[in-house]
Amino acid sequence: MGIKVRELTLLAGSEETRRTLDNQLNEIVGDFIRIRSYSVDAHKVTKVHNQLIILSSHLIEEEAKEYIGDNCTVLVARRIVNFLNIDKIYSVASGEKVLYVNDFPETVQEAISSFEILGINHLQLIPYFPGKKDEEQIKIAITPGELDLVPPYVEEVINIGPRLIDITTIITILNRLGLLEEKQDQVSSKYISTITRLSKRLGDANQEANKISDHLKKVVNGVNDGILAINQLGRITVFNEIMERFLRIPMRKAVDRHVRDVITERNLYDFIMNKRQEEADGYFTINALSFMVHRFMIDPQGTIVVTFKDASETIEMEKQLKRELVKKGFYGKYHFEDIVGSHPELLRTKKIARKLAKTELTILIQGESGTGKELFASSIHNASPRSNGPFLAVNFSALPEDLVESELFGYEEGAFSGAKKGGRKGLFEQANGGTIFLDEIGDISLKVQARLLRVLQEKELLRIGGNKIIPVDVRVVAATNKDLLSLMEEGKFREDLYHRLKVLFLQLPALRKRKEDIVHLIHHFIQQSDQPSITLEFEVLEKLKEYNWYGNIRELKNTLDYMLAVCEENTIKVEDIPNEGFFQQAKKSIKEVAATMEPAELPYIPNELNEELSYLVEIIYQLQSSGETVSRMKISEATRSGRRFLTEQQVRTRLETLEKMGLIEKKRGRQGTKLTVFGEKTFHMKKRQ
Repeated sequence: MGIKVRELTLLAGSEETRRTLDNQLNEIVGDFIRIRSYSVDAHKVTKVHNQLIILSSHLIEEEAKEYIGDNCTVLVARRIVNFLNIDKIYSVASGEKVLYVNDFPETVQEAISSFEILGINHLQLIPYFPGKKDEEQIKIAITPGELDLVPPYVEEVINIGPRLIDITTIITILNRLGLLEEKQDQVSSKYISTITRLSKRLGDANQEANKISDHLKKVVNGVNDGILAINQLGRITVFNEIMERFLRIPMRKAVDRHVRDVITERNLYDFIMNKRQEEADGYFTINALSFMVHRFMIDPQGTIVVTFKDASETIEMEKQLKRELVKKGFYGKYHFEDIVGSHPELLRTKKIARKLAKTELTILIQGESGTGKELFASSIHNASPRSNGPFLAVNFSALPEDLVESELFGYEEGAFSGAKKGGRKGLFEQANGGTIFLDEIGDISLKVQARLLRVLQEKELLRIGGNKIIPVDVRVVAATNKDLLSLMEEGKFREDLYHRLKVLFLQLPALRKRKEDIVHLIHHFIQQSDQPSITLEFEVLEKLKEYNWYGNIRELKNTLDYMLAVCEENTIKVEDIPNEGFFQQAKKSIKEVAATMEPAELPYIPNELNEELSYLVEIIYQLQSSGETVSRMKISEATRSGRRFLTEQQVRTRLETLEKMGLIEKKRGRQGTKLTVFGEKTFHMKKRQ
C-alpha cells in the first residue's frame, strides 16, 4: 500500500488525550518510529497521505475523515484505564460508591470494564455521562480528564487522566509497520518496565501505608482509653486493645462488624448512633465497670469516634491532681460546711454565696476584718465548676508595693536586677483554670489597679519585661474591709476597676450582729484544739457574749487560745478571761471624737478642699441660724452671689464629702441638712483664724 515505514500519525479528540497518548507512544516506540499527533478539537490539519493513522477512539471517525488522504491505513486504538494513576483510586475506601464520569456512555462502560479486567473491584462504580439522570448525589467521582462534566454536588474528584493505548494495539502497530519480529521484544520490555515502575510505586505506597498503619495501631493501642471508630455504614473500623479488655471481645471479632453486633447494651448503642448531636458525653456501666463515654463525628460522611474512659481511673486522676495542688498549696482549704453558725443572717449569706459560686462572674466580698472573707472565698471556689483547678490567695496588705506586680503578673528573665533566670510565672498564670482570691484589694496602688483592670477586661496579661501577650482563664474573687466608694471619692481607687470587681457582691455579717453563734464557734475551736476535753463555766459563755467583738471571729479565736493557755483543772473560768485592754475597742467616728474636743484641737479640713468646703459650711450655718430648712437647692442659690456658683449636683457631691468628714448630717424631709457639733466647732474655729 505504499505506507511509509517507521512513521505514523495519531489523531485524538481532545488536546489532553493527544498529549497523553503521544507521550505513551514516544516512550515505548519513539526510538524507531516517528510520531506526529494532532487533536481534531485544537489543530487544523492538512490531509495526511501514505500514513498509518491511529485514531484515539471510533467516536472521532467521522471528524477524522477530512484529515485522511490517499493510501492511508486507519487503526482505531483499543484503550484501557490509565494505570499510571491507578494508585489514586486506591485512596478511596473499600465499598465506597463512586461516579465514573466521561463524555459518552460507550467510553464510560469501556473504562468500567477495564477496571474489572485490572482487578480494581473494591469500589461501587456508577456510570455518569452528559444527559444521564442523577439517581443519587454521590460525593466522589473518578474521571479521565473530563473535569467539566463532573456534576456540581461531587465533593472529591480523582482525575486519573485519559485512557492509554493497550498492548494489543501497540503490537498491531508494529505489525503494520513491518517491525513486529525485530522490535516486539524491545517493546514488550518497555511496556512491562512501565508496569513494573507502577508496581514499585504502589508497593512503596503500600509499604508506607503499612508503616503508618502500624504506627497508628501502636498509638491507638498505647493510649489508656478504649477507642472505637464506626464508618457511615455502621461498621467498626477501629477497635483498640483497651476496648478488647473493656468489652471482653477480641479485636478480630469486632473490626468490620456492624456496631449493633458488638455493642449489645441498648442505651449505649442508641447513644453512640445518635447522629443528631455531633458531640456528646455519657456515663455507662458495662460488665460491672463504669465508664465516661465521649462521642464525636470527624467528617461530613458521618464517621463516629467513641472513647471509653474507666471512671475509677478518672476519679484517681482527679485525686492525683488534687494532691499535686495540695503539695503546692494551690487549693481551697475550706468548704461551706466549715463555716460555723446558725444565725439567720449567716445562713442567708451562705445561701447567696452558694448561688454565686455556680457562675463564672467576678465577686467582691465586703466585710470587717476577721469575718472570714478567705473562708467564704475558698468555699465559693470549692462549690464552683472550677473546683478541680487551683485556688491561689494573695493578701495585698502583706505584700510590699514593689513586689505586687511581679507576684501577680510574673516577669521575664532580665526584667530587673535579681530577676530569676528563665523568668517566673505570676499568680494569675499559676491560677489558670481556677480561682484567684485578691484579699484587701483596697490596698493596691493605682498603677497595679490599671494592670489588674486589663486582666479582668481582656483575660490576658503581659509579664514585666515581656512582649508576649499571655491569655489567662481565671475567676477573680476580691475582698476588702475598706469603703471602696470613699476611696473612689478620694481618687485612690479606680471607678472602672470597682465596677469590674463588683459584678457580684457578698456582704459578710459582723460577729456582734450574730452573737448567738458565739457558743457554736467556741465549741468548734475547742474541738480543733489539742485540748478537746476542756469545758467552760456557764458564766464564761455569758460574759463572752457581752463583748461586741470588733475584731470579729479572729478576735474570738485569739481570746479562746489565750484562755486555753491559762486555764487550770481542764476548765475555763471567768478569771481566765483576759482583761479589758486585751479586747479591740470600737473605732470612734469623727463626730464622736469632735464632741469632746476644744476648738483649738480640731483638725483642719483638707487643704485642697479647704476654701470651697469652708464656704459651704458657712452657708449651711447661716441658713440654719435663720431657721430655714437647708436643702441642696437653697445652698446652690446661695452660691450664685458668692465666690463660685455650684449646681445642685455639685452641691450633692460636696455634701457627701462633708458628711463623711463628720461636719454635717443629712436628714429627710423638713429637717434637711444640719451641722454637727463637730461642724459648728469647726466653723467657729475657722472664723477666729
